[in-house]
Amino acid sequence: MGEYVAAIDQGTTSTRLILFDRDARIVASDQREHRQIHPRAGWVEHDAQEIWQRTREVIGGALASAGVEAGEIAAIGIANQRETTVIWDRETGRPLHNAIVWQDTRTAQLVRDLAGDAGPNRLREAVGLPLSTYFSGPKIAWLLEHVEGARERAEAGELAFGNIDTWLLWNLTGGPRGGVHATDVTNASRTMLMDLQTLDWHPPSLELMGIPAAMLPEIRSSSELFGEAAGTALGGRPVAGMIGDQQAALFGQTCFEAGEAKNTYGTGSFLLLNTGAEIVRCPELLTSVAGKVGDGPTSYLLEGSIAVTGAAVQWLRDQLGLISTAAEVEELAMSVEDNGGVYFVPAFSGLFAPHWREDARGVIAGLTAYARAGHIARAVLEATAWQTREVLDAAHGVAGTALAELRVDGGMTANELLMQFQADVLGVPVVRPAVTETTALGAAFAAGLAVGFWSDRQELRDRWHEDRRWEPRMEPDHRDREFAQWRKAVERSLGWATLTE
Repeated sequence: MGEYVAAIDQGTTSTRLILFDRDARIVASDQREHRQIHPRAGWVEHDAQEIWQRTREVIGGALASAGVEAGEIAAIGIANQRETTVIWDRETGRPLHNAIVWQDTRTAQLVRDLAGDAGPNRLREAVGLPLSTYFSGPKIAWLLEHVEGARERAEAGELAFGNIDTWLLWNLTGGPRGGVHATDVTNASRTMLMDLQTLDWHPPSLELMGIPAAMLPEIRSSSELFGEAAGTALGGRPVAGMIGDQQAALFGQTCFEAGEAKNTYGTGSFLLLNTGAEIVRCPELLTSVAGKVGDGPTSYLLEGSIAVTGAAVQWLRDQLGLISTAAEVEELAMSVEDNGGVYFVPAFSGLFAPHWREDARGVIAGLTAYARAGHIARAVLEATAWQTREVLDAAHGVAGTALAELRVDGGMTANELLMQFQADVLGVPVVRPAVTETTALGAAFAAGLAVGFWSDRQELRDRWHEDRRWEPRMEPDHRDREFAQWRKAVERSLGWATLTE
């Protein structure tokens, strides 16, 4: 048994390799960015071969920096940007087209056509997701329609589809020379093509989108032996964990039980609530698989995607010039005692969960001559906390579980004013872990469990350490009044934009 677990964290802008020791501490890491390709407005692509090259580079870089040999690695785990779609030639290993990234909106008209008279929720009972440009299924359909000969070749079994997890696994395990073509239940649940109950591909979804089953990977658990790495500095080591990035963060936060939740604060925020063995459906939130270890039971979740959180701080810096670095927002916000009656709704291009209103636009409400830059800065931070509160309220409305605490990760958790306000508006403690690289840690946990590096979930809980805890201090009556004001501001943002086809 090796001394370390290697986690590949393949994200939207970069790829990292992090080595963890048995105490789940970071031993070494390496990170490389890849290009963001924008052929047209609303189109976002990645070069899948470039991502594979960056993966090879960070593997070599992290091992070299730590002076670690491949034989010291017990297992490899993969966490990945979800929904980003690749189709490649099984024989040559070459992608047919750039990967279509999760943010890409080129399938908007296709999605409307697929919804038809039945509406965007026509598959939701089975797959947990509404028809949307977000998910992989419509992206596959677009590629089959627009790349010459792709449909015929896919039907003949010559082409393979995968999200980035599948693409990396296939290449890591040999590519055209015996590469494993598989995905895990968390990534499969984000394609719009998997039945949540059977954990198999859903024939009505495939038929609706015209996707041949021959091109799809095998669906497996998140923690099991997928295959043996070949052709990189990790050659010969087992690939034993694979999990979508947000589910990986949930796993890395050891939120294994129903009612446990994490929020990742980045450009936007992703709040995931574990619902255990129960598939809970909520019109405002997405239902997906939280994870599956080996042949154990499947866990499910509710997810709320918030479009703008950290991006609002960047807007203060880059567009308004109120701060020169993102970190300065806390000091500016603390220059005033409260928000001065100012509320900010960052609906720059609509609102995501739980409102799902494309016609919303950003508003600053409650301005008086008293308001100054500090009040606006504080309102920007408070907007992140209020949006999180709205998502959790929607989840609790259907899940029937009371949240004991919220575990948090991501760059904004360094902002102590925000974290305290988050605890205040939720009325429960907010907890930041000692290891904030929870996505990579979740992939490592999944891989380590599969090979016995860690024995069980309890040992993982023992390896997770708290760094800081914020207890709620706001009086309930005050919290309710502030929340009511926030909701009034949200109402002012709705219906602002006139949407055209």
